[in-house]
Amino acid sequence: QLQLVESGGGLVQAGGSLRLSCAASGVTFISSYTMGWFRQAPGKEREFVSVISWKGTNTDYADSVKGRFTVSRDNAKNTVWLQMNNLKPEDTAVYYCAAGTGIYYRAQQYMDWGQGTQVTVSS
Repeated sequence: QLQLVESGGGLVQAGGSLRLSCAASGVTFISSYTMGWFRQAPGKEREFVSVISWKGTNTDYADSVKGRFTVSRDNAKNTVWLQMNNLKPEDTAVYYCAAGTGIYYRAQQYMDWGQGTQVTVSS
């Protein structure tokens, strides 16, 4: 079982930036997993944001964040990041990282989840 902890959320103005981190620990290393980012706004379904393959060579993004968000990883540090630029009020949500076995786009396809970190973008 992989333990995941997100950090880096906060309150920012529209147009600002945040860098989220996902730190992993457990009986195995993060290098064994594809890592996804999801977000959930109040009253809405949990939605796909980004995914990165186990070596970091393959990435994908939701259309709503393409060109603004960048996912990266360093397996030696057991860490995945989500750099979020040009934030918009509609980006406001709890952001979660999750461990999976492939390039998947549904929350049900991921095994282990962090507790989430709140991102609030004001206008």
